[in-house]
Amino acid sequence: MKSVRREQGGQQAGAAGTRARYRRILRFAAWNLTVTWWFELFLPRLGLSRVAERTRAKRMRRFAQRFHVLAVELGGLMIKVGQYMSSRLDVLPPEITAELEGLQDEVPPVPFLELRALAEAELGAPLELVFASVEENPIAAASLGQAHRAKLLPGNAADTGLQTVVLKVQRPGIGAIVDVDLAALRKVGGWLSRIRIVSKRANVPALVEEFAKTSLEEIDYLNEAANLERFAADFATDKRVTVPGVVWERTTRRVLTLEDVTAIKITDSQALIAAGIDPAEVAPVFAAVMFDQLFTNGFFHADPHPGNIFVTPEADPSADHPWKLTFIDFGMMGEVPPATRNGLRKLLIAAASRDGKGLVAAIGDIGVLVPSADTAELERAMTHLFARFGGMGFAELRDVDPREFRDFAAEFGDVVRSLPFQLPENFLLIIRAMSLTSGVCSSLDARFNLWDSVEPYAAQLLRDERGNIIKDVATQALDAAAVTLRLPKRMDGLITDIENGSLAVASPRLERQLARLIRTAHLAVAALIFGSLLIAGSVVRANDTVLGDVLMIASTLPLLYGLWAGRRRS
Repeated sequence: MKSVRREQGGQQAGAAGTRARYRRILRFAAWNLTVTWWFELFLPRLGLSRVAERTRAKRMRRFAQRFHVLAVELGGLMIKVGQYMSSRLDVLPPEITAELEGLQDEVPPVPFLELRALAEAELGAPLELVFASVEENPIAAASLGQAHRAKLLPGNAADTGLQTVVLKVQRPGIGAIVDVDLAALRKVGGWLSRIRIVSKRANVPALVEEFAKTSLEEIDYLNEAANLERFAADFATDKRVTVPGVVWERTTRRVLTLEDVTAIKITDSQALIAAGIDPAEVAPVFAAVMFDQLFTNGFFHADPHPGNIFVTPEADPSADHPWKLTFIDFGMMGEVPPATRNGLRKLLIAAASRDGKGLVAAIGDIGVLVPSADTAELERAMTHLFARFGGMGFAELRDVDPREFRDFAAEFGDVVRSLPFQLPENFLLIIRAMSLTSGVCSSLDARFNLWDSVEPYAAQLLRDERGNIIKDVATQALDAAAVTLRLPKRMDGLITDIENGSLAVASPRLERQLARLIRTAHLAVAALIFGSLLIAGSVVRANDTVLGDVLMIASTLPLLYGLWAGRRRS
């Protein structure tokens, strides 16, 4: 009876804690939204915008400090929200991003005994019967789970070829915590959707649902293991990238056992230099690998912060690539739909070629601009931006006279603010991945210029696009040639059927019309082949002069045939 009462008391305490957590999150959000409304919307209407500007930095810093405390005390998804804000260097002020950077590595660990009980319940046996040993001190403590180094039993080690592994276990009770946090975030999202300036820019409830979907997938370790193997398949032939192996026999929905691939943390410049690796050489490779995921594969690591990427030196110094990028933690992954991927490829090519008009068109294709937006002024702004600042890295931009930025903002700020931008749902993870990528690269090389990585990648994309055009032209030419070869035979068969009386039609006029149709078809096909070969030759000639000349010369053959057939017809 006493045990039943204790259990009921525990459930009531848990429910009370859940309600308290929910209310605390909402109180924090309500207070800070009210303060923001007062200073950023209400006071400017009274002509007191200078008051808002003078106190903005201090208010932003105070908000970040309070959220930092809230996130560390509550854990759960609040840590994830803080990590996301810390990566948004592009839209959030440094007072917020700098204060929240520490959330990457500041999560307190769960006592091992609590984790042990959950792991044994999931695996169905005491840990001593499943592993040869498990270290009690964690090697990593994240907001949703915790990792410990372990060793497999001799039989499992022989079967898998692995000895040392990483045992990743969910934080006890994290499922209920995630449910509460998502309920609170949905409530806050509903509040924000009623603010016109916010709702015009983004569908906040939809963004919250995307975040919810990602978070629920992240606490399913079977899903993470499947993501890992899909990512590994994408880079199976790429010598730059490696991932840990999965020990499926020791993996469940809440326990994940992986090969131990611990190496040099990607931003540990001193360790990289000690291993004979130049950090400045790592940055462009990492950027290119992330570009491949986003623009080519369409399946990308959405949490590439420094704790999730190692640089692993090759044992053989004579290897083609002396080191590899080792990715871990595949709980947060994103997919780029084909239509969005095509838009992103156009965006990258336009940015690399400093094409302001093309950039705006690509932004529209992606869905960031509503279809009805008048983009003429935005195109002018982007053209001006590329003309002055295009090609500069972050280090170079810091050296630009601040008055130039103010002049640009004064001239084009109203244009950008007045346009109906919107944030597509699948862009949340894309923006996070690219923000973290830029931050890691800048940590590796203070003068890292993203353009240096964008331009060769965009050039390759452009060559691929040209190759696709040539392939399409060649396919159309072959199809046309096949039609040409089949057409006389089919016409002869039709005429034979008419002559044999197989068809209830007999007319000399019809025969003349059929003969004229054959000649017209020959002329049309010859013209199509001539145009196809000529276009293909002109496109190819930019990269391969010999092949381009051959194709252009070959185009004269169908041209001569067309001229001969035309004279014969006359």
